[in-house]
Amino acid sequence: MEITIKPLSKELIIDFFYFFDDIAFTDNPDWSDCFCCFYHFGGSDEEWMRRTAEENRQTAETMIQTGKMKGYLAYKKEKPIGWCNANDKKNFARLTKIKEVWGEKEERICSIVCFLISPGNRKMGIASRMLEQICKDYALSQYDYLEAYPRKGNLSSAEQYHGPASMYLKAGFALYRELEGYDIMRKKLSE
Repeated sequence: MEITIKPLSKELIIDFFYFFDDIAFTDNPDWSDCFCCFYHFGGSDEEWMRRTAEENRQTAETMIQTGKMKGYLAYKKEKPIGWCNANDKKNFARLTKIKEVWGEKEERICSIVCFLISPGNRKMGIASRMLEQICKDYALSQYDYLEAYPRKGNLSSAEQYHGPASMYLKAGFALYRELEGYDIMRKKLSE
């Protein structure tokens, strides 16, 4: 299967919204109002639950236009079939509030918080290929580490949105910190 992976840009905003509006959540409509804004949102869980799909869509559009939302879209035959939210850890307001995730001395870290693969294209290695592209692109960046947060337990496809630990291990990540419901995994980038 020929897959193309492109970093998110203003020029791909139509593809991003096409993926979120029409493809990503066909089997899980309850999550369709997120637009991958959850980890960018700095308010409480209660405030998040009150947000509308339109508010999140507008937030995502603003972040894409200003370059604050970063990530990758995967394409098959020029149609978006996957998304990964990979960004400077400091851009994820939710992560800055979790003591176990936010260390006292923060290195320069790119956090990977979400993978979404269209229902008909799951379990085909697309997320792994996206992760491979992220590792390649960030290898010579200003970042010290890539960091991910795979959840533990017997999870549905939707609940596995951080990506499985096995995928990160294959990509050269190592366990950094073990927490109750998830692990923090890191990959050291070039020195």
